[in-house]
Amino acid sequence: MTDRDEREREAARLERERRRLAEQETAAAAAEPEPESTSEPEPPPTAQFRPAADVPIGTVRPGAAHPGRTAQAPPAGGAVARRRRPALIAALLALLAVLIFLWFSIFTPFKGEGSGAVVVRIPEGSGARQVGDLLAAKGVVSSGFFFSLRATISGDRDKLRAGRFTLRKGMSNGAALAALTAPPQTVTLRTLKITLPEGPGRRELAPKVKAAGVSGDYVAASRRSDVLNPRRYGAPKRTPSLEGFLFPATYDLPLPATAQRLVEDQLKAFRRAFATVDLTYARKKNLTAYDVLIIASMIERETAVPAERRRVASVIYNRLRDGIALGIDATTRYAYDNWARPLRVSEIESDNPYNTRRRLGLPPTPIGNPGLASITAAANPERTGFLYYVVKPCGEGAHAFSKTDAEFQRDVEAYNRKRAALGGKDPSTCPKR
Repeated sequence: MTDRDEREREAARLERERRRLAEQETAAAAAEPEPESTSEPEPPPTAQFRPAADVPIGTVRPGAAHPGRTAQAPPAGGAVARRRRPALIAALLALLAVLIFLWFSIFTPFKGEGSGAVVVRIPEGSGARQVGDLLAAKGVVSSGFFFSLRATISGDRDKLRAGRFTLRKGMSNGAALAALTAPPQTVTLRTLKITLPEGPGRRELAPKVKAAGVSGDYVAASRRSDVLNPRRYGAPKRTPSLEGFLFPATYDLPLPATAQRLVEDQLKAFRRAFATVDLTYARKKNLTAYDVLIIASMIERETAVPAERRRVASVIYNRLRDGIALGIDATTRYAYDNWARPLRVSEIESDNPYNTRRRLGLPPTPIGNPGLASITAAANPERTGFLYYVVKPCGEGAHAFSKTDAEFQRDVEAYNRKRAALGGKDPSTCPKR
């Protein structure tokens, strides 16, 4: 028998001995009555136990109790609760932090009314998020999303107004919301109303403007302006003033009213009105917009009868076409700023650019400020063969038009006879019988 066989036999014997001792201990424990003492039973004497040589000391098999050790009871429920409590507190603190963040983001309590001035235009039909994004882009609020959420919470989503608003940078959501939902306020501005008639030039208008309470020099203010450049309408480079562009109308000027503000309003009104005029026919005749304006200013001076405006324009067009001097004395009166007394012979015979008796073509600038009716007539005259006109006796301002010099001389003779009969008075208006 080898040493190995001897060891195996010895190990088998020891295993049988261990099992016998274990069975005896089990039987003895079952036969003994349950002790009254609560003290733990003593473990079996270790001197009687010898582990097998192949079993490592201290190894515990799954499902078997370790020899010499007492099984431990599971932890009580209180210990489990104590382990869960820190996790629950951490979750509550995280939730509280989220709620605080949302509250500050939505209600922005420390922002207030903001600072500076920002102009924001809210289009019609904009939703709360669209409005919020517009405000955020301008720096009025921090977030378009939180602004729209604030509007939803307060029930103001459908109260946001469209229009132009002057707000501040860095406003709270509530302050911006209040500004955009407040009912529009009616502001009554104190104004000065002034009515400027059709026809007169800037030098004629200046005393009327001053008498109305407008401060400043109207003549100086009407020399040039950033609002309108005469060259864009075909005026020469060295055009001396804005004559012709000072649109006649009624203006409400915010107080304090100034000549500069009045001129700017007149120029803006002119641009709007002139944009409606059809210049097709005038351009076919090689006339610029500025030429039309000059003709319109002469029409205003030559007739007060609305039905005659296009007929007077036709005479001017025909004379320009035929190379005949216009012979309109109102142009000479403009040069001398003489609208009241009779023209002197020296004035009629003067060789100045505005003397249309001696110079062919149009005068260099308009001789006043025409209204829209005269501008329209100047752009689209009647198609006639008339070359002459003279005041019709007792015609209440109307004229007699003629195509030939003979017809014209006949009309002039009738005018002179009536004038003589009235003792040299204007025969355009005759006394009623």
